[in-house]
Amino acid sequence: MAKKITIDPVTRIEGHLKIEVEIEGGKVKNAWSSGTMARGFEALLQGKDPRDASFVTSRFCGVCYSVHQLTSARALDAAFGAKVPWGGNLIRNLVMGAQYIYDHPLHFYQLSALDYIDIMAVANYKGRDKDLLAVKDKVVNLVKSKDTYPLTPRYKPDEFSVKDPDIVITAIKHYIDAMKMHAQARNMGAIWGGRTPHYQNIVVGGVTSYPDINQVARFRTMLDEQAKFINEVYIPDVLAFGTGPLWELAKMGLGGGHHNYLSYGALEKDPEGKSLVFPPGVIMGLNPANIKVEPFDPNKITESVKFAWYKENKPVHPYQGEQVFDLNKKEAYSFVKAPRYDGKPMEVGPLARMLVAKNPLVLGLVGKGAKPGAVARHAARAFETKLIVDACYEWSDKLLIEMTKPGFKIHDKEHWDPQAEAMGAGFYEAPRGALGHWIEIKDKRIKNYQAVVPSTWNASPRDEKGVRGQYEESLIGVTVPDPENPINVVRVIRSFDPCLACAIHLVEPKTNQVRKFLIE
Repeated sequence: MAKKITIDPVTRIEGHLKIEVEIEGGKVKNAWSSGTMARGFEALLQGKDPRDASFVTSRFCGVCYSVHQLTSARALDAAFGAKVPWGGNLIRNLVMGAQYIYDHPLHFYQLSALDYIDIMAVANYKGRDKDLLAVKDKVVNLVKSKDTYPLTPRYKPDEFSVKDPDIVITAIKHYIDAMKMHAQARNMGAIWGGRTPHYQNIVVGGVTSYPDINQVARFRTMLDEQAKFINEVYIPDVLAFGTGPLWELAKMGLGGGHHNYLSYGALEKDPEGKSLVFPPGVIMGLNPANIKVEPFDPNKITESVKFAWYKENKPVHPYQGEQVFDLNKKEAYSFVKAPRYDGKPMEVGPLARMLVAKNPLVLGLVGKGAKPGAVARHAARAFETKLIVDACYEWSDKLLIEMTKPGFKIHDKEHWDPQAEAMGAGFYEAPRGALGHWIEIKDKRIKNYQAVVPSTWNASPRDEKGVRGQYEESLIGVTVPDPENPINVVRVIRSFDPCLACAIHLVEPKTNQVRKFLIE
């Protein structure tokens, strides 16, 4: 007999997410992904000056604020007919590069690593490294004082948890180091954006602040430190876990899902935009032996609200999207809409980007027996962080060259004022995946504004055909030997990087009893 459990909220992510699963025979038989927080920014923007959109949508999130500001600005670029100068694009790219550099390591160390290690193993560390001994003493004293936050609450270790004390204590040391690098990477973005969070310089037509050589020098100095950490700590840690203790999970393809992948493409490497760090493309039904990438067509995007708390409507393109809530709607179970590409649910994010790009490092892991899933997502995230670091070196070099040219420009001033009527769409690859903003302008005011964000793609509920979203499908078949400890469920969900939250608890629907998972 199937047993239904609810994890609400899923923790160590950004926002409010509820996951329900039916377990039968120790595996997930069915799943439901429910976004439990409404977002009303699109409705709020109606009637506003279009130029406000990039600043308002930045407030969608305090973690990935810059990606919404940029994508909104790109939608305005299209609607206003603005041509962003190469200097402006270079600065935009450097801001976005800093976003990737702080976001990806944060996800691995602060949000996901605790799903894979038994931190109590540090008590058995016998080495002589002074730094690691200091970490050991700190953790042991926290346990004695019964105050082990932020390392707890958490689920109980299982057969896939790393228990080697040397590996665990090194991972915790790097967890601490990663927080310092995160703070520095935030400052890297502020060099160009004026402050963090919620940058001030990205607007329709480019950016507003001219760079100087000192900014470039400061950015490069910090970039050198980030590159060292990413190349010598982050990537080796991810590979050590993925090809070592977690290799069985990698071969299982835990959390694979539909195996449809989408990338909008992003981050120009030349003024014409012919070469991108992340190429656009679509993969329908992955065949690792022969990956077929189809061109991306934005006209094939629709959103369904069949099982979402919005007014009933047929699937429509975002240009025709609405934001009318219906909290009494029968069968609805999420505030997340259900985006579909050519009628199909898609996975977006690092794994999708690296498969569309046919990245040799990711394909190398697949060739050794790894299957696309939770572990592969962590590897893809690490590999693309290095791509971004390398691109930041190139962009900063090119910016220095551009700054010496006569007539150096960073903004298209001729297209600052909105047209009376216009439409535009902006596309970008945020760290979490494909991000799109759509705007319709009438009488120089916003008539309609819609955003389809990465977690809308991945966390979507079912559509009209009853087809599950990517989170839901990725949980089917996941092993849950002990319903009291559904660690594999959260491992899968966190591998998509919804981001961060608070303490862990599990609700059993029949008794409504809250079970807390703490270190004794």
